[in-house]
Amino acid sequence: MARYFSICKVIWSCPRTKSSPRGGRRKRRGSSGALLTTRQQVQKIKAEVEKNLGADEARIFDAHLLVLEDQALIGETLRELETSGHNVERCFQRVAQRYIQAFENIEDEYLRERAGDIRDVAQRLLQNLLGQVTQNLSEQARGHVVVAGDITPSEAAGLDRSGALAFVTDTGSKTSHAVIVARSMRVPAVVGARDLTTRVRNGDWVLVDGYEGIIILRPTEQTLFRYGKIKLEKKNIELRLLEASRQPAVTLDGVTVELRANIEQAGEAKLVREYNGDGVGLFRTEFLFLNSPRVPTEEEQYLAYRAAAEALAPAPVVIRTLDLGGDKPMPGGAHLFAREANPFLGHRAVRFCLDQPAIFKDQLRAILRASAHGHIRLMYPMISGREELARANAVLAECRAELLAKGLAFDPAMPVGAMIEIPSAAMTADLLAQDCDFFSIGTNDLIQYLLAIDRVNDRIAHLYEPTHPAVLRTLERIVTEAHRRKIKVSVCGEMAGDPVYAPLLFGLGVDELSMSPPLLPVVKYAVRAMKMTDARQLAADALKLESAKAAQALCEEFYHTRVKVG
Repeated sequence: MARYFSICKVIWSCPRTKSSPRGGRRKRRGSSGALLTTRQQVQKIKAEVEKNLGADEARIFDAHLLVLEDQALIGETLRELETSGHNVERCFQRVAQRYIQAFENIEDEYLRERAGDIRDVAQRLLQNLLGQVTQNLSEQARGHVVVAGDITPSEAAGLDRSGALAFVTDTGSKTSHAVIVARSMRVPAVVGARDLTTRVRNGDWVLVDGYEGIIILRPTEQTLFRYGKIKLEKKNIELRLLEASRQPAVTLDGVTVELRANIEQAGEAKLVREYNGDGVGLFRTEFLFLNSPRVPTEEEQYLAYRAAAEALAPAPVVIRTLDLGGDKPMPGGAHLFAREANPFLGHRAVRFCLDQPAIFKDQLRAILRASAHGHIRLMYPMISGREELARANAVLAECRAELLAKGLAFDPAMPVGAMIEIPSAAMTADLLAQDCDFFSIGTNDLIQYLLAIDRVNDRIAHLYEPTHPAVLRTLERIVTEAHRRKIKVSVCGEMAGDPVYAPLLFGLGVDELSMSPPLLPVVKYAVRAMKMTDARQLAADALKLESAKAAQALCEEFYHTRVKVG
């Protein structure tokens, strides 16, 4: 959600296209001509975004260009055309929908939202195939709040700074590219409003609260007065958070902790510096693979990892090896992944890498080479036990030997750690700690597997409880075994970026937290407002409780009475 409020009239559910003005007829273009036209349109949008918002925001549209170059997508369309007897428009639509559906089924929210990128460029290409004309949303949106079922990244990019005052969509999440564009433009955005388009009319007045994700239709004067005061309070809070973010992460009783950032690409190093993070605690390398029409080469990966290391040196950058699997399709290697009944428990992450040594070794060599240019740490995902860790380290040793033979530089003392996100890893943390330089706890998957909860299933999402006694006891065990072997423990899941849970995690003995860069200021404020002795007592009290709700209430009481900002 972008911050700030907006109150103005609504422009509702703008149509995406209009018919070509040729007596109601549309002039179809050949597929090659439509591809060229679409590519030119996307490149123009990218250039405009780079000019108005910056290079990082413009990179969003690199993914769109890659879709147009995806030989698998084009090849499947041609095969569909040959075998089905349908026209090219119908064939392309069916193939593109299969790709969109595959991404929508991904568990990871950030990667799941990439379905919107495919839908955006596929829709534009289909319009060009049919000879339709894209409608300019920016002119209609000027001075209004846009309410729609969805807003594509290219539509959001087309809303200039003096255009829409806010936008609201029925679908989407905080990681969608439309929201990223809105945040860069400092425009309030609330997504996932479900059925708002069925309840709003053109010309309605609406208040959009991008802080809390609240939309108020036809607000009263009392509501407007109250939100006027809230707006002033929020501005003061932002100033306090900004000031806190510039200070060291030290508790009131003098304990220093590390607050790092999670990133998906090297360009986000700028955000880590902007929010004063202590480096990167999780570099998700899947982005390189999911946004390429082929498997990235060792050299391409090396340049990306080196860029991040150099941008943040001497701060550390923890690079997680490839975490792809049946639930995360890879455009350049879809043939490597068979369909699985339960991909979350299937052929993914380090299991896939160990079965594909060529791909794994390319990445390991790239990470090793980049380690010569900064403080890089390597981390394996989804490790299930010591034997699996030993196999991964054996491949790493082969890569070190190969680089030595070629005379290529790398850091021979590069730290190597494991993510603890499977119950078996948590239960054997004492064994894994003997062969690791650090642990990083992925709370998202660990909680999901411990409680047998699919956190993206709306019917049971309420059962996903970070303060469940099983979760707290497991976290305590992991930290205890790690510290017994004198290695540090980080948390890089969603719990790490929540200021309500930060005192609990530090109280349990966690050494570092890693989170989305914009969350760093509020967590740092919480750290600077608490005493570590109090946090340890909070953890001790929470561990004695028998229910998740009681532990949750305890954490919230601690936050509201001791560390809450504003």
